Amino acid sequence: MNRRTHPRLQRRHLLAVMGLAALGRAGVANAEPAPLLRPWPRNRAAPPLVLPALEGRPWNLASAKGQVVMLNFWAGWCEPCRAEMPSLELLAERHSADGLLVMAVNYREGEATIQRFLERTPITLPILRDADGSAARDWGVRVFPTTVLVGRDGLPAFSVIGELDWTGLQARQWLAPLLARVART
Repeated sequence: MNRRTHPRLQRRHLLAVMGLAALGRAGVANAEPAPLLRPWPRNRAAPPLVLPALEGRPWNLASAKGQVVMLNFWAGWCEPCRAEMPSLELLAERHSADGLLVMAVNYREGEATIQRFLERTPITLPILRDADGSAARDWGVRVFPTTVLVGRDGLPAFSVIGELDWTGLQARQWLAPLLARVART
């Protein structure tokens, strides 16, 4: 019998094709998007950044000149943000002696929401509150997480858009030049 005319063979063929298509879609859906490195535009100055810390004291980026500062914009509802937090914390611990300061900038969540997040994901990174989202807007953040790296000279160097293992090879390659540079006076 011809496969095209026999209903049982036609159905098996159709099921096999559908199964392969579903496997292909599942592989694409489960693939992690690679983080994007975006250089800071040369003609764009660093926006001023003064935000309250979770404890209430204001923090000013200008006071961190001489250090490499990572501004990690995140939100508790963002799964990739939550997933990368432990590696950010480990990075901060490993490189604090090198002058690295990692600041977790929470996007538009209240203190109670942030405290619930900290109960589930205990971290010791300093948390800044961007209550109205203006800091994220000023710094060009449209995707979470986004991490902006600011050199020792106080000038933004680049942004990393998307989740990254901050203890991995890619992160070390991106950070090494910033940590090696000495601030110009």
